[in-house]
Amino acid sequence: MAFTGPLNPLSVLIFGNLMPASRFNGQTEYGIGIGLRIPHYRHILEKKPVVDWFEIISENFMVDGGRPLHLLEQILDQYRVVQHGVSMYFGSAEPLNREHLKRLKALVRRTDTPWLSDHLCWGSVDGTYSHDLLPLPYTREAVKNTAKKIRQAQDFLEVPIAVENVSSYAEFNDSEMTEWQFLTEVVEAADCGILLDVNNIYVSSFNHDFDPAEYVQNVPHERVAQIHIAGHSRYRKYILDTHDHPVIDPVWDLYRRAIELVGPTATLLEWDDHIPTFDEVHGEALKAKRFLQPQVSRERQVAGVAI
Repeated sequence: MAFTGPLNPLSVLIFGNLMPASRFNGQTEYGIGIGLRIPHYRHILEKKPVVDWFEIISENFMVDGGRPLHLLEQILDQYRVVQHGVSMYFGSAEPLNREHLKRLKALVRRTDTPWLSDHLCWGSVDGTYSHDLLPLPYTREAVKNTAKKIRQAQDFLEVPIAVENVSSYAEFNDSEMTEWQFLTEVVEAADCGILLDVNNIYVSSFNHDFDPAEYVQNVPHERVAQIHIAGHSRYRKYILDTHDHPVIDPVWDLYRRAIELVGPTATLLEWDDHIPTFDEVHGEALKAKRFLQPQVSRERQVAGVAI
């Protein structure tokens, strides 16, 4: 059974009731989460650390039984989870995979996820999956095709969907707009939410030479359901989105600006390679409080709430 208890007391103390709840995140007020990863399973189950929520990779649990679901049930007994997918491929030309959607919906019902996310990308051709998050051409035709599939998925799954901007390493000559304009047109046409990954914005801005602050400034802030932060690997001519380092200061600066524009929003730290101890990952995630707490204080003052 999914956890349906009250907010973590620590979250209430830190955030009050000012985490932006909207239809794009199921009217929830979540705080700071981390990804549920195999090296941390034993620590979580034995130590029961205080965590606002976990993000799970949907595809890891879209099975009929066995250890993954047994583990998931133990997590759901004590924690809230949000599903994050990596293979819907809304931008692919072919129709959505109906069998995938059926399995995903079964997991949605099992976890009671208030919203789920996947990537604004393509990655499959004629039923063959690349297992990569490939960038789209920023064209009106792609907007129409992608938004249609997001709407279809959202209608079938009966839960809000937030699409994530991906990091990219190539651009299309046929693009008719910027990436942030494309993201805006897609989510407005699909009437869905945004998972704003500020690390991906920073990575792509370096690789393609644009201003990341302009990106954050010009997306529909009211549609941001969740924010991702992460580390990356920098090389001489490009950056790779590796999720294997702490968050660097310029990404924290971009996160701070996003919070100023969006409001205190459910935030998730991704760390997927060279994974350190649970406490190290959780400690890195909790650095987000430096930016969330001042914003909460400002919003309380505006609302006339005693601090």
